[in-house]
Amino acid sequence: MLRPVLPKTIRGKIILYTTAVTCSIAIFTVAVCSFVFQSLLKRNQIQSAEYSLRIICDNTAGDLENILSFYRWCSFNTDIAAYLDAFQDQTRMPGISEKNSGLRSVALHTYERLKEEYYNTHSSEYISRILLSPLNSCSYMQICDTTSTVTGISVQELTKETWFQEIFGDGNLDRSALMEDPFLPGNGSLILPAAAPVSGRYRSSQAGWIYMSISDRLILDYLKSFPMEKDSALYLTIAGQTWLYEDDSLHPFTPSFEVTDTLKDHAFHSKTTVSTVRPLQGGRERTLISCPIGDYGWSVSLLLSQSFMEAQSALYILILLGIAVFILLVGLFLLFLLNRSIGCPVHLLKERIQAVAGGDFSPDPSIQWENEFGDIGRGINRMSADLSALIGKRIQDEKERRDLEYRILQSQINPHFLYNTLNSIKWMASIQGASGISEMTTALARLLKSISKGAHTRITLREELALVKDYFLIQQYRYGGSITLSCVADESLYQCLIHRFTLQPLVENALFHGIEPKGCVGKIEITARSETDPSGRGLLLVQVRDNGVGMDKDTIKKVLAGNEKPSADFFRQVGISNVNQRIRYDCGPEYGISIKSVPGEYTCMTITLPYETAQGEIL
Repeated sequence: MLRPVLPKTIRGKIILYTTAVTCSIAIFTVAVCSFVFQSLLKRNQIQSAEYSLRIICDNTAGDLENILSFYRWCSFNTDIAAYLDAFQDQTRMPGISEKNSGLRSVALHTYERLKEEYYNTHSSEYISRILLSPLNSCSYMQICDTTSTVTGISVQELTKETWFQEIFGDGNLDRSALMEDPFLPGNGSLILPAAAPVSGRYRSSQAGWIYMSISDRLILDYLKSFPMEKDSALYLTIAGQTWLYEDDSLHPFTPSFEVTDTLKDHAFHSKTTVSTVRPLQGGRERTLISCPIGDYGWSVSLLLSQSFMEAQSALYILILLGIAVFILLVGLFLLFLLNRSIGCPVHLLKERIQAVAGGDFSPDPSIQWENEFGDIGRGINRMSADLSALIGKRIQDEKERRDLEYRILQSQINPHFLYNTLNSIKWMASIQGASGISEMTTALARLLKSISKGAHTRITLREELALVKDYFLIQQYRYGGSITLSCVADESLYQCLIHRFTLQPLVENALFHGIEPKGCVGKIEITARSETDPSGRGLLLVQVRDNGVGMDKDTIKKVLAGNEKPSADFFRQVGISNVNQRIRYDCGPEYGISIKSVPGEYTCMTITLPYETAQGEIL
């Protein structure tokens, strides 16, 4: 399907592949960078907002801890306990002339001590009111940050309020909620009330109570310095009630979104919660970050700006588009360079090859650049010169071949004429009673016929032994019957395959280099047997043993290396090393000829071959 679309020229393929690779790199880079940028942008925005929220929460928690320290000091101070014990039954402050006027100094000392501790407390500016009263709520002390008188509610009415009873005794502000200041109704300020019992000096039972109003400026002073986008929102959750921070004030708020997912791996602090929320009235999902304020069950939450994300995303998209355009420009520049450095030289080389194909063998120096294409150009020029020389030589060789064919036709002799002539000699020798001549002629005819018709490299052991016997018969007449040849092999081994003319060079070596120099009656034995090697493969072992002069180790090495000089003229080109090499080339290095000899006694040459028969049987 793609073959009709793909260009056939190298230039077209270069353009196509370069364009495809460049576009792929650009798309992959833009996709990966977009994903990474979006992830990093969201993560950085979350972590930056979390860092700012953590500062607000930690500072607020620190101020609360300072206030609560003062709160606890009031609950356990001995001067305050003495004051409460002294005024348990007093409904008013005694006069100077009254007998219990000493209580005035006790009250004054306690007030000075309370005021001193108040001003020494860090974050005291956020304590808008302190009330210290015995159980009768009559002779109470008050420290207030305003000069206004109490107009909203009386101290006796304060203790009867439901919210006062709910928070009374909770020194950790867990159940305190933001509310309007009961002593200053209508001024728009919110306070966080706290009330706790105070024990007497010499008894563990309650002697009075302390009330404290914590101003909402405790949190507002930090929230107003928080950097916010237009579409972001800050929420404060206290005692299960959520407040919206807007225009430097807190407003009651009912959450109008639902949590769809929790992003656990986006926050630094383990107590910070990052969630994905969806507005109940519909709209895009937003990210909400909530950080706790100490261990009071309070939290500050931030709804991240969507416009900031969109603006940053647009900026990143412009950057990515710039990267993509840059990659495409680089690809075009690379395409220009490839076309100039590859396309043009290929075009010139193609034209030069066409010229050579048309018969122009003259060299062209313009295609011999100093690069790989220049090497090809020089090769084409050398090829042109070689082709020109080869064509001339081919013409000369063709002329010489025709002359040689003419001379061969003149001197050719039909092989059948040679066989018929030998047969005629045999018949004439038989008629005249020369049996030796007849046998030698018959053996020579069979030997020549085997040599001339041999097309296969391997024959059966039976055929190879027959060839050796014909050769030995001729040699036997030469030595006058002083040599003998015996062949011993199991009948089943006669069908095993052996290389043609393998035994004849070994027998020839035994005659001319073993028996003849010794000058005694010679005996040659040929034996064959089968064995199995350690790996389980079948082997055919053929041994040629003679009782000649033998060989030393150096002579054995020379024979196997091909350094010996055969004496026989008829088979001069077929030596023992030649046989050994043929076997190793065909069968492998583990096969071949091995020689064992004792000088003056015997020589035994062993041929190791794989066991294979003419019928295809393999052991």
